[in-house]
Amino acid sequence: MIAIFLASLVLGAVSGLMAGLFGIGGGLIIVPVLAVLFAGQGFPSELTMIMSVATSLATIIFTSIASVLAHHRLNSVLWYRVQALAPGIMVGSAIGAVVADHIDADLLRSIFIIYLVSVGVQMALKWKPKPGREQPSKELDFGAAVIMGLLSSLLGIGGGTLTVPFLVHFQTPMRNAVAIASACGLPIALAGTLSYALLGRDALQLPEWSLGYIYLPAFLGIILTSIYTAPIGAKLAHKLPAEELKRYFSLLLFVMAAKLIWF
Repeated sequence: MIAIFLASLVLGAVSGLMAGLFGIGGGLIIVPVLAVLFAGQGFPSELTMIMSVATSLATIIFTSIASVLAHHRLNSVLWYRVQALAPGIMVGSAIGAVVADHIDADLLRSIFIIYLVSVGVQMALKWKPKPGREQPSKELDFGAAVIMGLLSSLLGIGGGTLTVPFLVHFQTPMRNAVAIASACGLPIALAGTLSYALLGRDALQLPEWSLGYIYLPAFLGIILTSIYTAPIGAKLAHKLPAEELKRYFSLLLFVMAAKLIWF
């Protein structure tokens, strides 16, 4: 427990810094690193991925609140769009946790590896979503939100890499799309965390200090440092060549994907 807590302090500092610098969710870094840490500490193999995903989602509650407040002060959050997406996102998040609880651990790891590689390719090629058609219908909003919530909960992420392209496609300015995605990360995290806590309450072989599938020492270590380093990363984004650094960061994503394949 102590070893994971101390390692999570470092993980939180790094993930918060990267999240602020590159505008990505910390789950991209948190999930694969926790999976390796949990495996190294002898957690049952069938629990390492789902506990990594659940713990990552729990940390997003706090980072999302801090991010939303910052965007709200800048008047960037279009709250009517958040209200339109939030119900579907919460439904999808709950479904995603149920799916993760029932699929094979190796399949869950494979899905996350594919996600890591896809985001790494996008960052390496500096891909940006292009504006498309006008505002979506209520039905399309709900359906898309369910899918975004499901995938985010399944992967343990805040959903920005899924939500932003959808919003930009429907002519939402990038500045507002990022702010809306940050706000949508909160219902994703809340619904997903509650679902993982309830679904895992009777799971066999859970380590001590677990709240369902959420491992509390790792959760506490990550939030204690990430809340301080995320604002530092955001400030550095205005001073460092963040777009160029994204290509180097994409290499890290490929390395983590390879590590998940072989751990």
